Amino acid sequence: MQKAYLILENGTIFEGKSFGAAGEAVGEIVFTTAMTGYLETLTDPSYYGQIVVQTFPLIGNYGVIPADFESGRSHVKAYIVRDWCQEPSNFRCEGDLDTFLKQNNIVGLYGIDTRQLTKIVRESGVMNGKIVAEGSGFSFDDLKSYRITDAVKNTTCEREQVFAPEGEIKRRVCLFDFGAKDNIRRELVKRGCEVTVVPAYTTCERVEELNPDGIMLSNGPGDPAENVGIIGELKKLAEKKIPTFGICLGHQLLALSQGGRTEKLKYGHRGANQPAAELETGRVYITSQNHGYAVINDSMGDNAKVSFVNANDGTCEGITYLNMPAFSVQFHPEACGGPLDTGFLFDKFMALIDENK
Repeated sequence: MQKAYLILENGTIFEGKSFGAAGEAVGEIVFTTAMTGYLETLTDPSYYGQIVVQTFPLIGNYGVIPADFESGRSHVKAYIVRDWCQEPSNFRCEGDLDTFLKQNNIVGLYGIDTRQLTKIVRESGVMNGKIVAEGSGFSFDDLKSYRITDAVKNTTCEREQVFAPEGEIKRRVCLFDFGAKDNIRRELVKRGCEVTVVPAYTTCERVEELNPDGIMLSNGPGDPAENVGIIGELKKLAEKKIPTFGICLGHQLLALSQGGRTEKLKYGHRGANQPAAELETGRVYITSQNHGYAVINDSMGDNAKVSFVNANDGTCEGITYLNMPAFSVQFHPEACGGPLDTGFLFDKFMALIDENK
């Protein structure tokens, strides 16, 4: 394999080897602590614009399984692992990681000390990185100027699409696609919901025409505060008192529409083992998470209360609204890959819809 290098914004250089697509890549370096679920990570639109580092040392041992994808393609800028498995073994396997990266034009790097890289990001915070092949010049100009912009615009769907359950339609839900993981839709459909997936920039008026029983706000990438137009439409929708459930970016956008504020975290929460404490009960749930921004706990005012906090750093992980039938969480209750502890929140959303019919 050809030598390749990772150059960090702080000047640190790692020497490794290239796999996946050939070429260079610049992006925001983030790490995920999940031991499994690398396929879901690679196809999660929330990683748009980022170079993803897997902290677990061996990746790719169960191959590529399209049925586990969270979207139609990968949005990561590049992919870094300690080692990758060249001979995967699983009865569902339909390919290998190297071929997948080549097909999706994703630059890969392996053979570096991912533990040291993770420690640098934890101690110094998220920073930009650049992967270059051997013999390439080391330029820091594009590295320092790189910013993730128009993330939702580049990951949302282009048109509306309807998904119906096999049996009786019990409820109709409008799912805003801000860069949605497919399993959010699957969780709704298996509970008897007809789901109309709509683009991120759908207006309040169009949602009213669809006349849904409930509104689902999906996950997605980027800085939530950048989405001024979407936030404005959500503010209008909130006045309609339609039962609403927000996840990840959807949680942040709903909070911003209600006067809350968000902040960028030092290195974010990414992985399948993040503890979220429910304030009302004191119970701690192990959750799957992928976010670099958080709602500021004391920014919500009297119309909402924080319902979950991260048990490690106390940041906001959930909000219950007092002025409308709505709640949201920062973590991923659809949890693919990850623990299933909080799947009951989809049932809570069903109950909220039924109570307000």
